[in-house]
Amino acid sequence: MTIKFGTDGWRAVIGEDFTFENVRKVAQAIAEKTLDDATLRQTNGRAAHPATMVVGYDTRFLSDRFAAAVAEVLAANGVQVWLAQGDAPTPI
Repeated sequence: MTIKFGTDGWRAVIGEDFTFENVRKVAQAIAEKTLDDATLRQTNGRAAHPATMVVGYDTRFLSDRFAAAVAEVLAANGVQVWLAQGDAPTPI
């Protein structure tokens, strides 16, 4: 199945297209891109800082569990992760 992104991001129905499997696929792609960018910075002579990401979530159904799944994938790839301890519907 193809995950489609529009101008407002990924829109899907939970349990149909928005599943834990697909969330993990997207998180893996983000981790790979982030780590590729960090390697590129290092090879171009710029300081290589450890890849770090903040993962937040809002009050929607299962949002906290989807965020935890994203954090697990990122951390498994060596990305330092800061997972919000509560819902944070406004960008931080």
